[in-house]
Amino acid sequence: MLKKLLLACVCVAVLASAGTGLWVWQGLQGLKKPVTLEEPLLFNVPQGASFAEVVGRLEAEGLVSDRLWLRVYGRLDPEQTRIRAGEYEFFDGMSPSDMVAKMVSGDTKHWYVQFIEGWTFKDMRAALARAEKLQKVTGEWTSEQIMAAVGAEGEHPEGRFFPDTYAFTSNESDLDLLKRAFNRMETVLAEEWAEREEGLPYKTPYEALIMASIVERETGAPHERGQVAGVFVRRLQKGMRLQTDPTVIYGMGDSYQGRIGRKDLRTYTPYNTYRINGLPPTPIALPGRESIHASLHPEDGDALYFVARGDGTHKFSRTLAEHQKAVREFQLNRRKDYRSSPAPVEPPPGDGGGEG
Repeated sequence: MLKKLLLACVCVAVLASAGTGLWVWQGLQGLKKPVTLEEPLLFNVPQGASFAEVVGRLEAEGLVSDRLWLRVYGRLDPEQTRIRAGEYEFFDGMSPSDMVAKMVSGDTKHWYVQFIEGWTFKDMRAALARAEKLQKVTGEWTSEQIMAAVGAEGEHPEGRFFPDTYAFTSNESDLDLLKRAFNRMETVLAEEWAEREEGLPYKTPYEALIMASIVERETGAPHERGQVAGVFVRRLQKGMRLQTDPTVIYGMGDSYQGRIGRKDLRTYTPYNTYRINGLPPTPIALPGRESIHASLHPEDGDALYFVARGDGTHKFSRTLAEHQKAVREFQLNRRKDYRSSPAPVEPPPGDGGGEG
C-alpha cells in the first residue's frame, strides 16, 4: 500500500512539473507573437531605467499582455536585461522579444539634419534650431562660445564645418553635431591638403579653405569647379584682384537684398575683392570636398575672367576684351529665366555667382 501511495505521489509530481513546464513554455512562446500596431510607435527608455521598469511600460503600452513572461525571459537570459537608454521605433508585426532585442542592441531611432554646400554658419545654426528631437544647447551661445566648445577658441566659424547629412538620436545635442561637422572638415581639409598640387598661391590649408568657399559660391555646376579655381589661382599668381561677387555679398551682410550695384562694388569691406588684394580674411560659406579638391587641383588654362551665362554655367575668357564682350552678351541682355547658378536645395542668402 505504501509503495502504491509513493508511486502515485511521484506521478502527480511529474505531471505537475510537466504541466508547469508546458505553461512556462507557452508563456515564453507568446513573446514571439507579432504585435499589431496601426502606426510606428516611439518608445523612450530614460537613462538609468531598469529592466523591470521598461517591462512595466511595455505592458502599460499594450505591447505585452503579461509582464511576467518578460521577467521570466530576463531571468533565463540575463543578457536580455541589458537595455540601453534611447528612443526606439517599434513597427507593426514586431514581437515583444524583437523589441527587447532592439533595445539591448541600442538600435535607436535616428533623425537627420542637412548642412548644404554654400550655406553660411548662420544658415547652419538656423537648421539646427529647426531640427526636431535634437537637444538645443547652443541656441543662445555666441559664435565665440561655439568655437571654444569645438576646440577652436578664438577662430572664425565661417566655413569650418563640413556640409553633409548628419544622423542623430534624441540623446544628442546641436553641439554634438557641430563637433562632428567641425572634426569632419578638419579631416577632409588635411587629406586634400596632403595631396595638393605644387606651386599653389596658398601658404596654409586655411587659405585653401577660403578659396574653396569662393569656388563653392561661384558655381553650382560640378564640372566648372576646376576651371573657376584655375581662374582665381592664375589671378592671384599674377597679382590681380579676384573681383568675385559672392565675396562682396558676404561683406554686405544683412544689407544685401538680392542685387549688388556699382556702389556696393566700390564700398570697402574686408571681403570686397574688388577693393582688396588677395583672399578675404575668412571663408564665406561651407565648401564641400569637391570645391576643396578643385582649389587644390585647379585646371590648367589661360582664362582670367568668367561671367554667368544665365543657365547655371559660365563663359570663360582669356582677355579683358573677350570678357567685356561676354558681359554684354550674357549680363546686359539677360534672358528671362536667367540664373547665375543651378538652384540649390535651400537657397542661402546671395545668388552664388555673377561676374568673376
